[in-house]
Amino acid sequence: MTEIRILEVLLHGVTTGTLTLLPGDRTLFSFEESYISDENRPVLGLAFKDQFGELITKFRTVQTRVQPYFSNLLPEGRLRSYLAANVGVKEIRDFFLLWSLGYDLPGAVTVKPVGDEAWLPDVDNSGEISDSRHSNVLRFSLAGVQLKFSAIEAASGGLTIPAHGMGGSWIVKLPSLQYEGIPENEYSMMSIAKLIGMDVPEIRLIEPDMIVNLPEGIGTIRGKAFAIMRFDRLEDGTPIHTEDFAQVFNIYPENKYTKASVRNVANVIKNEGSDVDIAEFIRRLTFNSLIGNADMHLKNWSLIYPNKRNASLAPAYDFVSTIPYISDDRAALTFSRSKRFDQFSEDELLHLAAKVRLPAKLVLDTAHETVELFHQYWNSEKTHLPLDNKIVRAIEEHLKTVPIYG
Repeated sequence: MTEIRILEVLLHGVTTGTLTLLPGDRTLFSFEESYISDENRPVLGLAFKDQFGELITKFRTVQTRVQPYFSNLLPEGRLRSYLAANVGVKEIRDFFLLWSLGYDLPGAVTVKPVGDEAWLPDVDNSGEISDSRHSNVLRFSLAGVQLKFSAIEAASGGLTIPAHGMGGSWIVKLPSLQYEGIPENEYSMMSIAKLIGMDVPEIRLIEPDMIVNLPEGIGTIRGKAFAIMRFDRLEDGTPIHTEDFAQVFNIYPENKYTKASVRNVANVIKNEGSDVDIAEFIRRLTFNSLIGNADMHLKNWSLIYPNKRNASLAPAYDFVSTIPYISDDRAALTFSRSKRFDQFSEDELLHLAAKVRLPAKLVLDTAHETVELFHQYWNSEKTHLPLDNKIVRAIEEHLKTVPIYG
């Protein structure tokens, strides 16, 4: 029989609840009574509130996985495979991955085992923990697909990956093995977004030899890396709480394209944020439609909790023009009625505004302003940014098909 094991879930360093691994490979989350009774408790996530804004306190057990909220704290794709292999855990075992990587999660959540167990278990394929321990494994979890690491700024101007990957205030994203020029693409798109006025963290392109302590086993690095300041950390390392919209909608990462729409995201921002957030949302939606980013799924939109209780739209991230790599005329999420870029028009935005009850003038004025500024900065900067000509040509061909740009 599998021994019952418990992970303590902390928010801003204070115990909030527990994740318990039960016999039969089932997990159960429960809040601590102290968190339930605290009228001024910090928000863990919107998925833990009911339709009246009250805290949900009863949860069902989950087979093999953990609840979607916690599963979304873990990385996906190649990064998940890399980290799972390094800590000796099967990729599907959310509970043990959280055990291994829970000290440096996105936002202000940390997870640690109850009792004297070490942070890094050596877990065999059955999920049982052996007596041996890994001592040189990266202990972070940066949700996403691309291979990336948490880093700190070095005195030389480069970046250093801490020995265990913990505590960095930068995210370093390495070049893709599959698609050439992704770091340069992301740097360029984020640079234009910042010029237009979007909330973009500090960004850099950096040579791999300026990154100290890259872990072994990641293969040959060809090209520059992209670095972005973590918006979920203050300069002194203090975490700021965040959650992505897969967490908000309580869905597993693999459903990030299918279980909600732009309209759903907009509704949350309207209810939780301000007109400033709505304008920023429309600005980003328009911009990513113009550049042909077909990968703005639910995990690429996030909320941030600067005062621990009230949500606003988190700073921008993961802006990449995907159409030069994969021909796609559809966005990741349905706008209001359609996800086709060639139907991203005034009419589609007005339909979105009407359905979500957003101020129509604010929506249209923001979209038109974004188009105007994009036209200005794209034409002035496209030859100065580190973009391959094929990416420039792909974006310019795409722009001809987007109605709002005309």
